[in-house]
Amino acid sequence: MKSNFINIIKYGLSFLIAIEVILIPETKSAEKIAFVNGIFSRTVSIENLEKFLETGTADGFLKTIVNMDKNKSKEIISLLNEEAEMSLVLTSKLMNTKIGETIIKRIAQIIYPMKLPKESISIPAIRSAVIKGLDTGQGKLNLLLFLKSYPNKIITLDIPALYRVINKVESISELVRFFSNSPLNGTISKDGHELD
Repeated sequence: MKSNFINIIKYGLSFLIAIEVILIPETKSAEKIAFVNGIFSRTVSIENLEKFLETGTADGFLKTIVNMDKNKSKEIISLLNEEAEMSLVLTSKLMNTKIGETIIKRIAQIIYPMKLPKESISIPAIRSAVIKGLDTGQGKLNLLLFLKSYPNKIITLDIPALYRVINKVESISELVRFFSNSPLNGTISKDGHELD
């Protein structure tokens, strides 16, 4: 019975994605990231990030960051390439649990559409970017795929809010691993069966 329910969810999500692709006009994805610190902001284009990943050469503000410290380029490349393999169904399910809501609300304080830091806008945008990114990456998601899937031209990255959170979460991969190894609907008994 549980297998049938999972299959229904998989087919339902596949159907919704197909409907979105066929009937809904293509949504614009992010073109730039604005790094904001109070009244100051600098932007980096997604295209520039992709070029940097492919060639190792940076332009504009990204070049300024890389030139400050040569080790930064390796860190940026590593950060953009860090990939998490996640089930679309499990991730969707996780994002709609209480803990998923809490995580997304915290992320929405850091990443939101330019000049629109409202949760009512940023939370659906984050969910959309994750689902679209996972679909595009065929079950794998990295930061660049997330950014390219974000449904707004300019993404704001709030630097002070980011610094507050950095100390709390060491790695996205660890967080995903934690949630993918724990049941979302109940507790697993010693013999491996789910309890209600």
